[in-house]
Amino acid sequence: MSQKSGNSFVCGLWVGPKSEGNGLIRDVFRAAGWRLHEALERKQAIHCLQQRDVHVVLTSHENQRWPWKRALQELQLMPHPPQLVVTSRLADEALWAEVLNWGGFDVLAEPLQREEVERVVA
Repeated sequence: MSQKSGNSFVCGLWVGPKSEGNGLIRDVFRAAGWRLHEALERKQAIHCLQQRDVHVVLTSHENQRWPWKRALQELQLMPHPPQLVVTSRLADEALWAEVLNWGGFDVLAEPLQREEVERVVA
C-alpha cells in the first residue's frame, strides 16, 4: 500500500454496517487526508470498486453481506486488486494466518486502535 508521506494518497472502502470501528476508520482517513468510501453490502462495494481507484478494502470478519473470503476472491479478479484488511473481535494468530494464506493483507483486532489502523493502511 502507499507510504504515508506529504504527497501520498490512499483511497479506501469500508464494507459493512456502520459501527464504532468504522467511525474510527473514518477519523483516521480524514486526519491523514485520505478518502474513505463506504458500502453496506457486496453490490454497492462492487459498484464503488468499478468507479474508483480503491487501494484498500476493509471489512469485518463477521460481515455476512459480503464474507471476507468471497470478497477476497472477487477482489483478486480485478485488474488492479486492492488489498483486503479484515477486522475482527476474535483476531488471533489462526485468523491472521488464514487471511494471509488466502491472500489478504492483514487483520486488525477490534476494538480498533488508531495507531494500528494508520500503520496497516499506510
